[in-house]
Amino acid sequence: MKAYLDLVQSIFDQGSWQDNRTGVRTLSLPGACLRFDLRAGFPAVTTKRLAFKSAMGELIGFLRGADSAAQFRALGCKVWDQNANENAHWLANPHRSGPDDLGPVYGVQWRRWPAYKLLPAQAAARIAAARDQGYRPVAEFDEDGVPSVLLYKAVDQLRACLDALIRDPASRRILFHGWNWAQLDEMALPPCHLLYQFLANPATRELSLCLYIRSNDVGLGTPFNLAEGAALTHLVARLTGYEPRWFTYFIGDAHIYETHADMLREQLRREPLPLPRLELSSRIPDYAATGRYEPDWLERIEPGDFTLADYRHHAPLTAPMAV
Repeated sequence: MKAYLDLVQSIFDQGSWQDNRTGVRTLSLPGACLRFDLRAGFPAVTTKRLAFKSAMGELIGFLRGADSAAQFRALGCKVWDQNANENAHWLANPHRSGPDDLGPVYGVQWRRWPAYKLLPAQAAARIAAARDQGYRPVAEFDEDGVPSVLLYKAVDQLRACLDALIRDPASRRILFHGWNWAQLDEMALPPCHLLYQFLANPATRELSLCLYIRSNDVGLGTPFNLAEGAALTHLVARLTGYEPRWFTYFIGDAHIYETHADMLREQLRREPLPLPRLELSSRIPDYAATGRYEPDWLERIEPGDFTLADYRHHAPLTAPMAV
């Protein structure tokens, strides 16, 4: 994980102090990139202990479209508790339905993106085509004096990516994202890791992932996001018949919270250890071995299906999350 430590050092060397919504200053650097060859090991931070089980619990919550901190807690992940129940802006938001509610965060957009088509009522062929795509009429009204039909469906973006890897793996359009402008005000926290693009090489049977993060807490968020992105690549590769290869991690605003500086300076004094390996449970079907495409396993995965083998790390370090 030398690349991670190099990023930390770059922020200390080149970043500038900025104020933000949390009230805790950040040392911020615009534009950063990390790249990992997943054949060389799993990108788990080794200069402190990675809360791996919590990270996998969060990932599985995303896969299941969780919209409540209670759902994440049930999976062994408590990182959403404060955003759900201690974020003053969210507590005052009329869209918040009660304790633990998060609104349509991450996984809701991944698995149930609300999609609409507004079509002229006379456009029979277009309406029929939309119905064939799974849209259903939900309302009729005049739009600027034109009789119109509003159609709706929930789009499972992640499932669509897996389907494309089976049907059209050379496509450069195999991606999903979480930045839904229409629902940002309904979320406890707008998505930080917001765009995922899978890139397959059918000739070598390798699968890579590019992940774009608009804003990244490098002290606490980056280790979690790296683990989750790499684990997702391994899982999707298993379900679609590929081997995981490159994981490229782009950051828009890479920042260190003032309250995390001591923790990160201590990590810079530590020598990185060899990377561990990720092992997936044998119960997860391997498309390359069986030839059976079973995407429903996106909902059946459990935290125990992910194991870090040969994970050596330095002593744990903690720091408060800025909410």
